[in-house]
Amino acid sequence: MTTATAKTIQIYLPAGEPRGIRIAEITTRIVQAVLIPRSDLTQGKLRKELDLPGIYFLFGEGEDEAKPIVYIGQTEDARKRFDSHNKTKTFWKTAVFCVSKTQNFTQAHIRYLEWYCIQRAKGVGRYTLDNGQVPDNSTYVPEPMEAELMDVFETISTLVSTLGYPVFEPLARSVNAISRFFCRSRGCDASGELVEDGFVVRQGSKSRIEPAPSMPETIGNRRKSLVEAGILEEVNGIYIFQQDYLFPSPSNAAATVLGSSANGWNEWKDASGRTLSEVHRDTPDGDDLSEDAS
Repeated sequence: MTTATAKTIQIYLPAGEPRGIRIAEITTRIVQAVLIPRSDLTQGKLRKELDLPGIYFLFGEGEDEAKPIVYIGQTEDARKRFDSHNKTKTFWKTAVFCVSKTQNFTQAHIRYLEWYCIQRAKGVGRYTLDNGQVPDNSTYVPEPMEAELMDVFETISTLVSTLGYPVFEPLARSVNAISRFFCRSRGCDASGELVEDGFVVRQGSKSRIEPAPSMPETIGNRRKSLVEAGILEEVNGIYIFQQDYLFPSPSNAAATVLGSSANGWNEWKDASGRTLSEVHRDTPDGDDLSEDAS
C-alpha cells in the first residue's frame, strides 16, 4: 500500500455557487476535473474545458439500488456525449469531466484511462457500474506512457474523491484485525470497521435471515435490496455477505445484520469486548436507531 502524501487542491467556483459547477485541480499536476450538476448542464456546456478530449464520470442513484451508480466513459466531443446521456440515462445527477490542462491527452490516453478506471471501479466495488459494454484494453500503450497514465489516474482519483465521489477508494483500508469490530449475537457473526463515511461490514460476515418484530421497514427494504444485488446470499439458512459493504452508520449496519432494531455503537465490540462507543466516543451510551439506522 502506497503512503499518502500531503496535497493542495484548488477548487474554483465560476458562478460562486458551492454546489454548482466546480473546477478542481492539484496545482502541480496536469489534470483538471470539471464537476457539472445535471441541473446546470446548459451552463456547463459553455465551459472551454469541454473542447478537449477527456474521461468522464456520471454519478447518481437508483431507487432500488443497493449502491450508488457510476457510468465511466471517454470522449472527444463532451457536449454531444452529455446531450446524449441527458436523453438516454435517467439515474445520473452529476457529471465529472477530467481533461489535461496542457492539452496533451490523445485518443490513446483517454481510451486507456477509460479501461483502467472501469477495472479499478469494479475491483473496489463501491459503486454499481452502469457500463453495459466494458471496453477491452486493445490500444497499445508504450511502457513510458503507461507509467505516466498511472500518475494521471492517481490525480483523477484524488480529484474525483475530493469532489465527493470516492469511486476508487477501498471501502475498508485496514487489514489489521485490531481495528475490527464484531457483532456476535442472535445467530449472527459479523465483522466490520468504522470508516470516514460510515461503517463497513466485511465479506464473509453472517447475518440472521428471520427478522425480529422490531425491525424497521427501512432496514427490511435495505436487506431486500442487498439480496437482490447479490451482496447478501442465503447459505444453509443464514445470510452471508459476498463482499464488503458500506452502511451509512454503525446502527444501520447492526440492524441489517441482526434483522432488528439496534444501537450499533453498543452492538459492535472489539476483540476485548469494548463497544464501538467506548473506543471511538468514550461515552456510556450510543445514539438510538431512530437517529441513524433508517
